[in-house]
Amino acid sequence: MFATYLIGLREGLEATLVVSILVAFLVKSQRRDRLPQVWAGVGLAVALSVLFGWLIEYTSTSLLARSEDRELFEAVTSVAAVVFVTWMIFWMRRAARSIAGELRGKLTEALAVGSLAVAAMAFLAVIREGLETALIFYSAAQGAAGDSGPLLALIGGIATAVVIGGLLYASALRINLSKFFTWTGALLILVAAGILKYGVHDFQEAGVLPGLNDLAFDITTVLDPSTWYAALLAGMFNVTPAPTVLETIAWVGYAVPVLLLFLRPTRRKSAPVAAPGGTASEAAPTTGASDTANTPTPTPTTATGTERGADPGADAATTPQRA
Repeated sequence: MFATYLIGLREGLEATLVVSILVAFLVKSQRRDRLPQVWAGVGLAVALSVLFGWLIEYTSTSLLARSEDRELFEAVTSVAAVVFVTWMIFWMRRAARSIAGELRGKLTEALAVGSLAVAAMAFLAVIREGLETALIFYSAAQGAAGDSGPLLALIGGIATAVVIGGLLYASALRINLSKFFTWTGALLILVAAGILKYGVHDFQEAGVLPGLNDLAFDITTVLDPSTWYAALLAGMFNVTPAPTVLETIAWVGYAVPVLLLFLRPTRRKSAPVAAPGGTASEAAPTTGASDTANTPTPTPTTATGTERGADPGADAATTPQRA
């Protein structure tokens, strides 16, 4: 259940941060009249994500009659989930520092077009996270049929993400999101390795891949499947005491290189050095310049607590802070 909680927390926080950036921008720009369109887009994205998750489950349990077809369907969805997880964690690592400025620029353009454009932008910003969550959750929760634990864990993770996002928006909470996404990304890589291992096993049961009875090792005497820690490892990372050769190759072959690439230190671009006789504006970093230019200047008002906290919360939620 921890794996599904982590999925809900990670994906939910990404979606919450996106929404908080949009809302904070509209509040600061004195465009509260566009907030209903943002929430309409978010609501539609959530509804379609739930429908997509139900459709996947319905296809597996009701539309596919043969067990081989169900195994093949689960294998394909597992591989697709691994692809989405891998793309998502590397994208978030690269885009975390610039996502706020990009969203504000796009929202400024949408405001100029009209209310439908604002709703469409909010919808597109959230639907990706929702579809990923549904697909990854289905793949991670395979084998738990009839057990409501994984679903409750997913809802708990999303609820936690919403609370964290709300506190960040109100500037009541400051966390190092760079470290947060690094640690959760590393854990999700291990979860994805387990999902890939499960997909390989389904391919073997469907007869697509050979070696269903060829075990890489059997440590059942050491890692008793009936113990709580064995169940924890199996539920989180699909580590089992008697995997097949292909399952082991898939787990190790994915987890080791992807972890090394993900945890590899990234090079930070140094600030430009002013040339002799250059002006201060020439030497200053240009990050955020487009955001300032695109942000309408609000009229002087007495800021409420929410307005005072809106923009700093959004910036804190998207710009990793130094430890």
